[in-house]
Amino acid sequence: MKAQTLDVKDSEGRILCSTIFEPGGRKLLSKGHQLSSDDVRLLEAQGLNHVWVTELEEGEVGEDHAVMMVAQETGCAAVEVRLAAGGRANLFATEDCCALVDDELLKHINCTSSIVIATVANFSYAPAGQRIATIKSTPFAVPQSQLEAICTTLREKGPILQARPMRQPKVAVLYSDPVNGDRAMQLFEKTTRDRLERFKLVYYCGLACEENQAAVTKSLKELVKQRPTVILIASTTAPAGPDDVIGRAMQSVGAQIERFLAPVEPGNLLLMGYLDDVPIVSAPGCFRSVKPNVVDLILPPMLARYRISGWEVACLGHGGLLA
Repeated sequence: MKAQTLDVKDSEGRILCSTIFEPGGRKLLSKGHQLSSDDVRLLEAQGLNHVWVTELEEGEVGEDHAVMMVAQETGCAAVEVRLAAGGRANLFATEDCCALVDDELLKHINCTSSIVIATVANFSYAPAGQRIATIKSTPFAVPQSQLEAICTTLREKGPILQARPMRQPKVAVLYSDPVNGDRAMQLFEKTTRDRLERFKLVYYCGLACEENQAAVTKSLKELVKQRPTVILIASTTAPAGPDDVIGRAMQSVGAQIERFLAPVEPGNLLLMGYLDDVPIVSAPGCFRSVKPNVVDLILPPMLARYRISGWEVACLGHGGLLA
């Protein structure tokens, strides 16, 4: 790529190296714009005699084409790619979704010298229309060899981002207290509704029970019949571990314990298990406040029917200090 000053009459097909403004300050043509014959006549009408331009050399790909090629390989599922000014392409969610990000692959791509990609955080909730990623190239051109290497890596190991749709998820909530389950419901129901409204969830089914193994087990069996996407257990007590009341009840209905303890504050006493493909989550203390906690981190992927592993919970420690 060679930048040079040319007579406007000879600039058709060249790429502008700087933005051109009208005398009044309004943008006329943007940096990176490839000049057409109409553009040349426009510049002449503005009284310009020379422009600072460049042209692609053999083995180079223009920035707009380059970022669009990478963008097409970067995301999948509920994603729309749009070209933006300045050698950028943006990814937008086409429906309410959870963004799943392969951060190791993202780091790998961002170590190249020609393309960088920024995304929302892994497990982020994204409403329809929200931008969830941006791809930016070096100015004007990208070496074709580097571009092909990036796209090949993304095709083999990618995509980096999956916009996993949330389609009519149903949340079931069990409120439990050692003395009176209704007390737990009175304490936590409003904050639970407020939390679910963040994800545009207006429907959920709830039960209250006394916190003993038999009662919790019976209530969980009733909630499972509703075929929920996820079951939340809002208890007034903090479990000592998977062998405490809540954990034993989860196992008695057939759930497999996936994780106890999360490197997240608030929410480190997370107890998470799966009954087939239905996650069951106990997070004592997290239902008292609408402030962000571990429930807000793990709910979006669960609502998108993504199975979170114990390893992924362990990875929440980086950035897990929420308060």
